[in-house]
Amino acid sequence: MREEAVTRDAASNDHSNSHIVEAPPTSRRSILLGGSVAAIGVAAGLGAPLGSRSHGGMSSASAQGAPPAAPKGPQPFDYPGKDKGLALLGDRPLVAETPESLLDDDTTPVSKFFIRNNGQLPEETKDADAWSLKIEGEVDKPLTLTLGELKKRFTAHNFRMVLECGGNGRSFYQPAARGNQWTNGGAGCAEWTGVRLADVLKAAGLKDSAKFTGHFGADPHLSGDTTKDAISRGMPIEKALEPHSLIVWAMNGEPLPHIHGGPLRLVVPGWPASLSSKWLNRILVRATPHDGQGMGGTSYRVPTVPIVPGSNADGKTNFTDLTSMPVRAIITAPANGTRLPAAARDVSLRGAAWAGDHEVAKVEVSSDGGQRWHAMTLAKPKNRYDWVRWTGSLKLPSEGYFELWVKATDSRGVAQPHVATNWNPQGYGSNPMHRIAVLVG
Repeated sequence: MREEAVTRDAASNDHSNSHIVEAPPTSRRSILLGGSVAAIGVAAGLGAPLGSRSHGGMSSASAQGAPPAAPKGPQPFDYPGKDKGLALLGDRPLVAETPESLLDDDTTPVSKFFIRNNGQLPEETKDADAWSLKIEGEVDKPLTLTLGELKKRFTAHNFRMVLECGGNGRSFYQPAARGNQWTNGGAGCAEWTGVRLADVLKAAGLKDSAKFTGHFGADPHLSGDTTKDAISRGMPIEKALEPHSLIVWAMNGEPLPHIHGGPLRLVVPGWPASLSSKWLNRILVRATPHDGQGMGGTSYRVPTVPIVPGSNADGKTNFTDLTSMPVRAIITAPANGTRLPAAARDVSLRGAAWAGDHEVAKVEVSSDGGQRWHAMTLAKPKNRYDWVRWTGSLKLPSEGYFELWVKATDSRGVAQPHVATNWNPQGYGSNPMHRIAVLVG
């Protein structure tokens, strides 16, 4: 690992102080993968990121006498209307995450919102209000409604809610799990405007046999095979009927951008964002669990009985669908790698926390590896599923290098772990504590 001193995260935060020299993408990825050790720690002789070590403190490559391979870093990102600070994780399909320091807004701007596609981008529609949606299956009156008709026929609602990729935090698993190597940036909190999914389903007349949904979008499969869906997930009818599950056409007060599923998408808050189908054109109400692309096996599923990390599990036994996303907190300021003046002892901190279907009960920060915790002040969320913005300060004992850890606890008393737990082949549900490095003096 190279010994450049900081990441681009510091430079991307308008509120941070003077910063150490910018690091290249490879260093930035190693910092984020390790979570707690910025490159300044390497320069200070503190060793490799925690995530690169085995239980014995030595990487397997080092144990064999070979130098460890340099981790692959995020690639430069340049997409119309998007902040260039986002990190490109994949281009087929297009996937980009948001560094924690860019999530410093109460409402995440479209320019800073993460991107997670599963297939090709569909052709952009020229007449949004003519877009049509079918509701069929276990209903008395199947419906075909245009977006214009949805707006006229049903009451619109607006909620600020977190949308989070099911694989957020995947890069913190050891050994590595399959899929895009997200850090904490597969999440954002936008204002969503649309109609309640429940109102539309009830208008179609749900039969007693209506127990699940299946969702379909217009995005073509990556292969171009028109007989295959890029993704098609579903949920229990109880979640579909929640008042915050929406069919949306606007994001932050503007028409839903094409890259985020416009003109019409689902937003199913608190659960993996793969349920929030983009370019939505069909909802199938079912008597049995949906069996579309992205359902079953190890897809968006986690073990009910812990398995040995690295196991080749097929998900057929002792696995269940990931539903409510786990509690998570991030530090959005200062940015990872910030250099503070020598006189800076009281460090002002702020960030965000969320907890899937549950509420955030408390957020705490530590500067000594979790030996002592200091409570932060929580702002009141606008509505259910909004993230909680938190602020506070931490007094540092001296000049020097410090790692600041943040931990959230939800309303059930469940707190974030020190390391990613419940390893699974596709890396879902990883939520270890977020850690940043600062240098004082």
